[in-house]
Amino acid sequence: MSTQRTTALTRRGLLSALPVAAGAVALGAAPATAAGPAAGSSGRGHALSIRGADISFTPQLEAAGITFSDGGHVRPIEHILRANGANWIRLRLWVNPPAGYSDIASVIEMTRRAKRSGLKVLLDFHYSDFWADPAHQTIPAAWRGQDLAALAETVRSYTRTSLEQIEAAGGRVDMVQVGNEITAGMLWPIGKLYGSGAPKWKEFTTLLKAGIAGVHDSTATGARIPTMLHIDRGGRMDHTRWFFDNVLAEGVEFDVIGQSYYPFWHGSFADLSANLTDSAERYGRDVVLVETAYPWTLENGDGLENFIYRPSQLPDGGRFPASPEGQAAYFEALRAVLVGIPGGRGLGFFAWEPEWLPGVGWAPGEGNPNDNLTMFDRSGAALPALRAFRPAR
Repeated sequence: MSTQRTTALTRRGLLSALPVAAGAVALGAAPATAAGPAAGSSGRGHALSIRGADISFTPQLEAAGITFSDGGHVRPIEHILRANGANWIRLRLWVNPPAGYSDIASVIEMTRRAKRSGLKVLLDFHYSDFWADPAHQTIPAAWRGQDLAALAETVRSYTRTSLEQIEAAGGRVDMVQVGNEITAGMLWPIGKLYGSGAPKWKEFTTLLKAGIAGVHDSTATGARIPTMLHIDRGGRMDHTRWFFDNVLAEGVEFDVIGQSYYPFWHGSFADLSANLTDSAERYGRDVVLVETAYPWTLENGDGLENFIYRPSQLPDGGRFPASPEGQAAYFEALRAVLVGIPGGRGLGFFAWEPEWLPGVGWAPGEGNPNDNLTMFDRSGAALPALRAFRPAR
């Protein structure tokens, strides 16, 4: 998810505009051999074997004096998640961010904490100095001016050295996400997939291959680290096919399909189930909902308007009201969708920033537009939705 103030509007605009771009490039135009297990199936399928949360804001929250509790006991966030059944965390990494937000030092410390708590880590490379998403994929300032070949080598080297730094410092990464919500490409304008001119599939996939090569170059863990490609089209089969058919046609080899799914923007549960089922069967790969969230209230916690603040924004507010109970029911329904994906390929989910309470902004000096989508109330007390992290039966 992007957290810039205009993001909700931008995201809705992209959702309505991208079908035109997809049609112009011809949905399904990739060769038939690019789709389905014959293109290189991956994963073994174990439903809900990943139950995690993106907790990248944790260092800033702790520095602000914010604490978390479960059953009246104050504990570190990773301990609370683990006690409730979570087995993964997700961390984003920016190249040269402001005020140390999601920099390599904070990622190293969080991976070490995760390792001590028995949690695995999905590392989310944004390949940007700040937020990367469908509306923003800005080349890091230090990388600007490079041509495609030089930029690809930079991506490969940066990926490898980042993983090796983490390993050398006593951390561990168990899966790597090459780019964040890369539905429209990455490292614009070189790897941009829509806008003026034809989509730059060749350039984009050259950069993807470089990032994946950097993962495999790394000596971290001493074993092959699985790779994920992440888009934000949880309920859109047409967009998902457009993206992955073309990526596979260009020979990109990866392991896991990642999707963002926010029901306010990405379709119904029926849409989600149909799309994940299609992806699992068409591409022979496990699927993960790498970002999801739901409100437990519509009340604002600070001066910045939240992403979700009106009942009319909830597509099924009768079934899932903006309440602690409604939020918990949403996550139970989400679990059911994942369990229902054929072959056990609904691998799991990550709640997005369930700990991001008021007091830390999306940028230094800014507010928090996500403070009602957390799994903790305003005092930091755990909400019932944490039950969603329990293992599958």
